Amino acid sequence: MPTMTVSGHQYDLDPETVEVALDGVLPEPIHEHFVVVNGRRWPPKQVLALVTGLDRADFTTHQARRALTRLGFPAGRAAGARGRHPAAASSRPLASGAAGPPETLAEALRPFIGLWVAVRGDEVLVAAPSPREVVAWLARHGQRAQSMFRVADSEQAITGAAPQ
Repeated sequence: MPTMTVSGHQYDLDPETVEVALDGVLPEPIHEHFVVVNGRRWPPKQVLALVTGLDRADFTTHQARRALTRLGFPAGRAAGARGRHPAAASSRPLASGAAGPPETLAEALRPFIGLWVAVRGDEVLVAAPSPREVVAWLARHGQRAQSMFRVADSEQAITGAAPQ
């Protein structure tokens, strides 16, 4: 288990510890930088704060991103993030993968199987188990979605494959 120092404190972190810490938590809006954990984009500072218990003011986005990429999580920058107003940020484009290569709509929705999603343009803003949680997240973060729907329960339903 790799040991890393964040804000003068040492932590033994591994990818599984990070994934467990995020279980049941919804990602906040992406302002500029993100890391991908379990197929979802997360603000690096949110992830590191949840994993370490540190206040977000104790470290920078770049320190959080660097720590998480050392653990093997892909990182990127939101498309058009430079000069973009934070309220216009989003969590996951439907038209591109974690680091940018094109993917199908079915592939983009795969991490959200069985969840309710709020979508604006070609981006998933949030995904949660219930529509109530999606609406609460949108209100809490001052976001507006163009549509909200539940992603089908199975990969067969998403890809349109016939049952066997």
